[in-house]
Parts: sequence; C-alpha cells; structure tokens
Amino acid sequence: MNDVTNIKAPGWQRIVAELSSGAPDDQVFLDRLLRILSQIAAARQAVLFVPAAGSSGELAARPIAVYPPVAGVEPGMGPPSPDKLEQGKGVVRAAYACLESGQARVFELGSAELYDGSPTGASGAGYVLAIALPAESEQAQQPGSPGAPACVTLLIEPRAKPAIQSTVAMAEVIAGYVHTHTLRQQLKRTQSATRSLELATRLIGAINSATGFKGACIQLTNDLAKLLKADRVAIGWATGGRDSSIRVVALSDTEHFDTRTVMVRKLQTAMDECLDQAQPVLHPQPTSEQDVLLSTAIAHAHRELAGGDTKLAIASVPLRASDGVWGVLTVEARTPADSGMTAAAIEPAAVELLQAALDLVSPVLKVRHDDDRNLALRTWDSTKRTGAWVVGTKHTVWKMVGVIVMAALLFCTFYTTSYRVGASGELRAREKRIISAPFEGILRAKPAGIEPGATVRKGDVLCEMDTTELALQAAEAQAKWVQADKAMSQAMKEGKIAEAKRAEAQADGARAQLDLLSSRIERSRIVAPVDGVLLSGDLRDKIGGALKLGDELFQLAPLDDIIAVAKVDERDIARIKVGAHGEIATRSNPGDRFPVTVERIVPLGLAEEGKTTFEVRVKLDRYAGWMRPGMEGIIRLDTGDHSLLYIGTRRVIETVRLWVW
Repeated sequence: MNDVTNIKAPGWQRIVAELSSGAPDDQVFLDRLLRILSQIAAARQAVLFVPAAGSSGELAARPIAVYPPVAGVEPGMGPPSPDKLEQGKGVVRAAYACLESGQARVFELGSAELYDGSPTGASGAGYVLAIALPAESEQAQQPGSPGAPACVTLLIEPRAKPAIQSTVAMAEVIAGYVHTHTLRQQLKRTQSATRSLELATRLIGAINSATGFKGACIQLTNDLAKLLKADRVAIGWATGGRDSSIRVVALSDTEHFDTRTVMVRKLQTAMDECLDQAQPVLHPQPTSEQDVLLSTAIAHAHRELAGGDTKLAIASVPLRASDGVWGVLTVEARTPADSGMTAAAIEPAAVELLQAALDLVSPVLKVRHDDDRNLALRTWDSTKRTGAWVVGTKHTVWKMVGVIVMAALLFCTFYTTSYRVGASGELRAREKRIISAPFEGILRAKPAGIEPGATVRKGDVLCEMDTTELALQAAEAQAKWVQADKAMSQAMKEGKIAEAKRAEAQADGARAQLDLLSSRIERSRIVAPVDGVLLSGDLRDKIGGALKLGDELFQLAPLDDIIAVAKVDERDIARIKVGAHGEIATRSNPGDRFPVTVERIVPLGLAEEGKTTFEVRVKLDRYAGWMRPGMEGIIRLDTGDHSLLYIGTRRVIETVRLWVW
C-alpha cells in the first residue's frame, strides 16, 4: 500500500503524475484508475461497474473490469460475470446502492445494511467500499438515468471506522481525476477538428482558384500530395451519378493519363471497393485496438494495388456530399526503408483527419462538377429550339411568353372549380365537463390510473378529499344537537317556554351544521358525472396539498362526439352558409381528410393577431379513433363554383373597391 497520508509524499506525487498523464482512450484510463484505487485502499479486489437496464427495465449494476484479474477469465474475453467475483452478491449490492444514490456507500460483508461504525459481528470478512465516479453532465448525475456515473467497488480487510473514512476520502479524491481525463479528451477532439478545418480551408481555397472540375481535382491532388508527402494521390468520380462505378479523373503531378493502363484499372477497382463500403479503407489494416472501423474494412483490391510491396501504404477515403458518396480519394505513400512503421500520411489518425477535411471539401467539388455539366443551359437551349419551330426564329422568347400567358388567361377565365375558403381549425369535444373542488380542503388520495388520457365510467371515483376535520366538526355538531334537544325537552317539562324556544333554535342550528358537514363528507368522493376520457387532471403532485373551492381538478369529455371549430376571416365569412360541406385535414395526419358540415356560425367576431375572425362550428361526417380534442388542422369549406380568375383576383378586386369607395 502506498504512503498517501501526506500530500507531499512520493506516493501521492507518483499517483498524481500517473493520472495526469495522457491516456490514449477511456479504457486505458479506467484500467489505470482501477489499479490505483486498488493499491491506495489495499483492496483484495477492485471492480468497475456501469449502470445497465435489467430484464424489466430497472436499474442494474454490470461489472466491466476487475483488478487484479479474475482467475479463469482470460484477458480479452469480455467483462467478468458477478459469480466470478469474490463476495459477488455483496459487491453487486454495494455497486447498485452507489449507482442509485450517486454517493459513496460502505457495507459490511454479510450484512445488507449500510455501515454506520457499529460492528454487527459480520465484519470479520471485511468491508465493501463503493466509490462513485463523477458524471460528465448534470442530466447524467440523476440516479438511475442512462448516463448515471459509474462506480468502483473496493473489497478491503477489516479496519477501524476512521481508517475506512480516510480510505473513502482518498478514493473520492482519486476518482475526481475523471474530470481531468474528460477535459483532455475533449481538447484532443477540438484540436483534431481545428486541424481538419484548417486543412479543408486550404484545400477549398486551392480548388476555387482552379478552372473547371478537372482543374479543381488536379489542384486538389497536387496540394494533398505535397501536404501529406505522399507518392501519389488520385481522385475518382462516380460516372453514372452517386454510388455508381468509379472513373479516375485526376492523378497528382500528372495532367494526362490513359485510363486503360493496368495501374489505373487497379486504382479504379480499389476505389470501387471503398465506394461499396462507404467508409475509409486502409492497407495494411490496423489492429482493432488501433481503430475498430478500419480493422473491419475489406481491403482485397487495395492489397492487389500494393502488389506485394510491403513498404507501400494505401488509404482510400470516400468523398461524401449531402445526399451520398460521389467519389473516392486514394493516397499512396511509401515507408522509408530503414523504418518499420507506417507512413505518417497513412496512419489511422491521419486518415480520420483527412476524412473530416474531405467531408467539407466534397460538396464544393460536387458543385464544380455540376457546373461543368451545364444541364440547365442545355435544357434551356433545347426549349428555345422547340419554341422557334412553333412561333418562329425572331423574338422567340417573347413570343413564347405571350402564348403561355394568353393560354393561361383563357384557361383561368373559362375553367370553373369549387371555391373553398380555408381557415385554421381545432378539434373540440361537443360536451366537456369541468370537475372542480367542492369545498376547501386537502386532497387525500387519487386512485391508480386516474390521469389524463384515462377512460372512466359514470360513477367512477376520480379522487378523494380529506374528511378528518369534517368528521370531527360533524361529531361536535352532533353533540351540540343532542345537548340542545335535551335542553329543549327539559325546558318543556318545566314549562319554560322561552328557554325551550332558545334551545330549539340551537338544536336547529346544530342540525343544519351537521347536515352541511354530512353533505361535504358525502361529496368528498369526487366521481365522474358521465362516461368519457380525462382531458386534464394530473394530481400526482397535489396529493396532500390544499385545494380552494372551485379549483379545477379534471376536464372530462366523451370522445365519441367531436366537432371542429374553424376561425374564418371576416372577408370570407359572408360566403359561408349553414349546411355547407367541406373537409378537414389535421396536422397530425395531413394525408387523411375528413368530410365536415357547417352546423352553426357564431355571430360575434374575435380580434386576434391584427385581424377579425368568426367561429364556424362544423360537424365531422366521418370520425377516426385517433382524433383528440385540441388537435389543430386546416378546414376548407365550399362556397360554390367559380372561375380560377375570380378565385385568384377576388381579394385584390375587393380591396380596390374599398379604396375607390
């Protein structure tokens, strides 16, 4: 065990230096952290747990690493199972408690209770310390969430409570270095993105200065060959559009080449191999520890292109635009004879940087390629030649425009169609009940399943008010009534008429109060007045809270009778008649349209958003089960047949009439 009681001790300095040094990936850092935590705590076993979903979706603790390695589990064979761990059940229980709470936990082995410093007699086997590793975000710090922090369990020998507390404190300090590693990894990603952006900027500037698509490709290959110090850089473009076969269009330091040569054919085959996989391909392939994606790519054609040359490294990167892969860029670099390493331009990190830069350059290349095709101009020239055959060779464009305008005007004048007034609409229940608090009091309980969206029957209990105070008041009123009744009877026997009248009045008041309290107790069980579906009323946060008289608790409505309310502009309301037909399309399902019929027009206008609208209530002639009150959509109502010219110019003509008048 290292001497870490003093922050200036060599043990602390060695631990800080080891944790502060850069790690290639998260797995290496976590293995290093697990080993250090095991050493400073003198633990028999340290296990790294992460949150996982159980068989029923509940939170569970899953081990992913153990130190020292478990006997019988070979390295690289995956995480150990809980039954392979020492004191497996106790360790998993401690890890679950730590993941659920997000805080450190201490358990005695053989006891299911948290250790509070009082031995239970089961501490002879030692203790389990569960140390939480901090999460990267506030959302991830919520216990039980998918991004909850991981934890490390430490199985230690029996020791005193102060020693356990100091061990937990030291372990939590060490666990805080997770933040340092996270920030370092974020810095590496930021630096990589910066380098790729700088490279892409230089390449885009270079190809923008070239003439045509082919010139841009030649400029790109030459610049990349110089920047990467590669032997050859080639660009191939999809001949029949995206994701088709590749044709080499540019080679570095070569202006003219023959595509029929063996070298170019092998190069095109290697590019097709990269295009088919739509991912970078590297030869020689790296191991899975270096790069998982590149290690699984198929590189047969690249191996053929290398031709058995062990010093030649080849990398192909897809040229991706927004809608697919349009080309491939291949880099060939030779390793120096006295070096046993891969060329720097062909290392996995360099390939990743090159792919990020080319993802920014590829859309620019595609634009240059489309500009060279000039399809729009060719289409326009073909159209003008056809028009010249119809209207003559002089002033062809103006004649064609005149003919098209005349034909469109005649069509709009004589063609009639149904003119529909469009308006925004909302689905509403024809009959909606609002259930309020019957009196001031405290909400006591709510049956399970009573929440918005639930279907209820008439008489079903929706919630219950607390009647404890009402019952006490009722008992007091009952006692007053009995006492006043006895006093009235006694006064009548003694012939004291005035006292009897006074006692009778007191009895009547007590009886009235008792009836009122009894009525409130009966109304404390709030039930559904009709069959329907609850539209609102989530009372889970109000259980035990005070309610005022008239507070809205639920909105209940039958969903078998739904109407729509259209907000029609005042310029169109005069054309809407009761009994008119139309259609409604909801935003949730715009492809399905439902016929409607106008039932009523509300004569009162509503001023909103700078215009006046009128409510038009329509009945749905056809109903769908997925419809719900509150859904919005567009309602179009028929106003008769009119010409397209009238429909298009109606509002302009009416506006001009108002100006003239």
